[in-house]
Amino acid sequence: MRALALVDTDSYVKWGAALLAQLPAEWERELALVATPAQPSEAQLAAALDGSGFDVGGLLHVELRSLTERVAAQLPDVVIVAMRGPAASVVMRVLADLPHRPVLVSGLPGISIPATWKALFYRGQADLMVLHSKQEIREFTVVGAKRGWNHTLGLATLPFMSDRTAADGRDIVFAVQSIVPDALADRERVLDILLATARHNPDHRVVIKVRALGAEQQTHAEAHSYPDLLAARSDVPSNIVVAAGPMAAALDTARALVTVSSTAVIEAVARHIPVRVIDEFGVSPELINTVFVGSGLFGSGEAIRQLRFEHPRADWLDDNYFHDPADNDWLAALDGLLAARAADALATRPSLRGSAGGLLRRAWERKQAFGSHDRTALGFVALFIGVPARSMALARRRRRNEGEEHRWVATSLDA
Repeated sequence: MRALALVDTDSYVKWGAALLAQLPAEWERELALVATPAQPSEAQLAAALDGSGFDVGGLLHVELRSLTERVAAQLPDVVIVAMRGPAASVVMRVLADLPHRPVLVSGLPGISIPATWKALFYRGQADLMVLHSKQEIREFTVVGAKRGWNHTLGLATLPFMSDRTAADGRDIVFAVQSIVPDALADRERVLDILLATARHNPDHRVVIKVRALGAEQQTHAEAHSYPDLLAARSDVPSNIVVAAGPMAAALDTARALVTVSSTAVIEAVARHIPVRVIDEFGVSPELINTVFVGSGLFGSGEAIRQLRFEHPRADWLDDNYFHDPADNDWLAALDGLLAARAADALATRPSLRGSAGGLLRRAWERKQAFGSHDRTALGFVALFIGVPARSMALARRRRRNEGEEHRWVATSLDA
């Protein structure tokens, strides 16, 4: 069997490579970075691939325009589309039209609670969508059923979890997230907590672990980066630092992990490193932290300053990423799909994005997802027509919603 994983941003590179590595050892495996506006730097690629069995030098680089020809020539049995939602949708629509097409697998690269309809919507043509906890399977099943969708969901242990023992570390590692909290005042408060912790504990190092430095791109764009906020402060203690690189390396010297909401919690728990999830901004879908309800990990800035960290409650673990590996069923589901493909019985799933607007609508979606990396003439036409049309549609929506209570629609994990 041959498998190809298509990846785009740093978090999807990490997830796609790790999921590819979970396939049977006798399979041929390739990893390809698809060019998009948010593609990672060489340093980010190295960090994302750390420990995966793949390296930057062996990574294929492909453009959207040549993707169909490459897949048709290589004839992989399985393609894992590990990409942000809009780009994944475009790629799967192209691959679904190939004769004797490969089995299409997609999914999300970490904590996916709260389950969102957009995550399913963009991956409507995936034959199998991989999730990582029993709670995720339940919640996405409910979301799909409400809309009459019939996605096949497979359970897999989060592929980049490691149980290697952490050293007797002294670092308090803060796992940054680019979009939560998003308000400047809240991010300043997080920095206050970290600075207070560093000042109160001079024999410990506080590490602000970032995913990107400077102009590097991330899966989600970040406003008010912590390095920038830190640079604007005076009287910064010498034991607070900013670090990039693999999360696994940061945890090697960690005494504890702190975050607002990050999949790094799962990595830390797997390595028996205590955690504190900051709850000063609330617990809500907007903060992507409802998954930690019942874990016993929530706490205040003062708890962090006093170095009071926790391990999760045992009754929370099985439902949230630490189920028995025997419960994993994604490979069995994949085997069934491969058997259907071999028998020419693999049905093509329709795109949930619909066909209104025809070729121009498809060109607009492609241009939106791939930006300057979509060099088709129709893409430029769609951009010329679509930008003002979209602006008018958004203006009408704003007018229609004036006076109505704001209803939040989850976007953090839809990309």
